[in-house]
Amino acid sequence: MHALTLTLVFAAFVAASLLTKLWLDSRQIRHVAGHRAHVPPAFADEISLEQHQRAAAYTLDKLRFGLISGAIGTALLIGWTLLGGLHALNELVRGLVQSHWGALPYQLALLGAFTFISGLIDLPLSAWSTFRIEQKHGFNRMSWSMWLGDLVKQTLVGVILGAPIAALILWLMGAAGQQWWLWAWVAWVSFSLLLMVIFPIFIAPLFNKFEPLQDEHLAQRVTSLMDRCGFRAKGLFVMDGSRRSAHANAYFTGLGASKRVVFFDTLLKKLSHGEVEAVLAHELGHFKHKHVLKRMVMMFAMSLAGFALLGWLSRQVWFYQGLGVNPNLSAPNDALALLLFMLALPSFLFFVSPIFAYFSRRDEYQADAYACQQAAREDLANALIKLYKDNSATLTPDPVYVRFHYSHPPASERLAAMAAL
Repeated sequence: MHALTLTLVFAAFVAASLLTKLWLDSRQIRHVAGHRAHVPPAFADEISLEQHQRAAAYTLDKLRFGLISGAIGTALLIGWTLLGGLHALNELVRGLVQSHWGALPYQLALLGAFTFISGLIDLPLSAWSTFRIEQKHGFNRMSWSMWLGDLVKQTLVGVILGAPIAALILWLMGAAGQQWWLWAWVAWVSFSLLLMVIFPIFIAPLFNKFEPLQDEHLAQRVTSLMDRCGFRAKGLFVMDGSRRSAHANAYFTGLGASKRVVFFDTLLKKLSHGEVEAVLAHELGHFKHKHVLKRMVMMFAMSLAGFALLGWLSRQVWFYQGLGVNPNLSAPNDALALLLFMLALPSFLFFVSPIFAYFSRRDEYQADAYACQQAAREDLANALIKLYKDNSATLTPDPVYVRFHYSHPPASERLAAMAAL
């Protein structure tokens, strides 16, 4: 392949993905706006017109913000690649670092500089999302000091965890021969599994408080449910999610000895014991059907294919030149290859995302069906409606947008599927 061919193909995929996103978002905007005057009949008894219109306003604000942030993201992608931004950054960092510190520090510095600049550009968008959109609709509970404190902690955690694995992969790329990608994949999988183990124990408590579930009656119901389902967890915890957001959730986290169940305090305030049990039964449905295990296997298989592809591309001069970078002649190109691969890949995978969304929605139906076997169907339906209402999730999404983007089926389809069981 010639460099010009890759440039044209990449530009075509970037343009096609951007235009498709704009088309899908505009469909969703028109559909939600066009249906905000009336509550869908299936929800008329539970959701008021005011609540329905509040959800529509929240959805529309997020979509319009998404249009802007998506356009900015595309411009940055073109700037980093075809317009030479990454090439210029590489020249600067290499000149400052390599001659004084060597090849590996130079490559780590390049990764760090790129991550820092990208994060800095993203800060205004993140702040606008939190303090403008989420706050406008009553969801944000964070102060500026808490937001900045989280940012500092996220940065430190990212450096402490990210630098060693990045250094290891870069070292393998230079020292393990042409099959480096296989060893790098093993390192990445090992790191990912380790992260699953340590996250609930060491990382999550940096941002939230986790206390054992104090409601003995609810704890007994939850424990009995887990026993019926053959699930073992190391504890039931309540997280102070209300310190940061009014959104409600519950989830399983951890791996092996660190596996635990976490409830947002906002969830426990909004749902009855039976409804909490039904929500947890839905999550246990994912466990029973091995959805999490299957997704892990698929993720690791895809990452193996990705590393193998990167192993081949990193040896092709046209890969660098076609994406706006002249490869180094007197220094390793491994960090450049990693960055270019991570920048370019999402545009090529964008049109595959509906396939993953379909399987995710299928898994949600299976988890709902399992929950209806282990808990009261009415409790699951009521919990679903409450969560949609309290989270201001739209009840009238565009069908095409759903098929492309939604990992969960719309509320009307989930309730209809439950009623048909």
